[in-house]
Amino acid sequence: MQFQDKQVLLFDLDGTLVDSAPDLALAINDMLGQLGRETFSEQTIRNWVGNGAQVLVQRALAGNADSSINVEPQMLESALALFLASYRANVCVTTVLYPGVLETLKLLKSQGYRLAVITNKPECFIAPILEGLAINHYFELIIGGDTLAKRKPDPLQLQHACQQLKVSHEQCVMVGDSKNDILAAQAANMQSVGLTYGYNYGEDIAIYQPDLVLQDFAQLSTALPCTAGALNGQI
Repeated sequence: MQFQDKQVLLFDLDGTLVDSAPDLALAINDMLGQLGRETFSEQTIRNWVGNGAQVLVQRALAGNADSSINVEPQMLESALALFLASYRANVCVTTVLYPGVLETLKLLKSQGYRLAVITNKPECFIAPILEGLAINHYFELIIGGDTLAKRKPDPLQLQHACQQLKVSHEQCVMVGDSKNDILAAQAANMQSVGLTYGYNYGEDIAIYQPDLVLQDFAQLSTALPCTAGALNGQI
């Protein structure tokens, strides 16, 4: 069995559980419009998602996925404030769950897994999305991109989750669509599942060598065994 003695599943949010790109694109283009800048297609903006709000805004201002491009700090600060205000007002309008997510979360919970969300999205936006899509009750821990001093691909969020849930890294699996998820898991010595359908900057997630690559979220329920607690009737 590829995944043994696992208790906790750590899920990325954007591109893994939810397709939030339509709402993010609307907020980015609203920001750019207020600044008198060129706007971009939703598909282009999809390729910029995954490293948190500030990097997304930086990429939009530069018109390029290269987050190393310098943007004037005062402009970045002003643009970020505009983006956050726009997104806050429309955080879960066209955002949707990916196919199979609701049913699979319910099944995984019934199989004995403890579930958490580990995302680079600012913390203030997470609960409204989870509540709006009626999946908030499945998760006992939520860690956002600004919850701690560092975020994925740094392992700090994953290590903090282990501490909060009182489990070892060997008892956890990180599930995500981005290289940031896989690299963070590897840095935390944690096994990972890479999903092919999300936001990974046009790269094949398999390049980063997750322990398992899946094309469909629902495949998780068959890839992971029931926990001992479920088998013993403890949940």
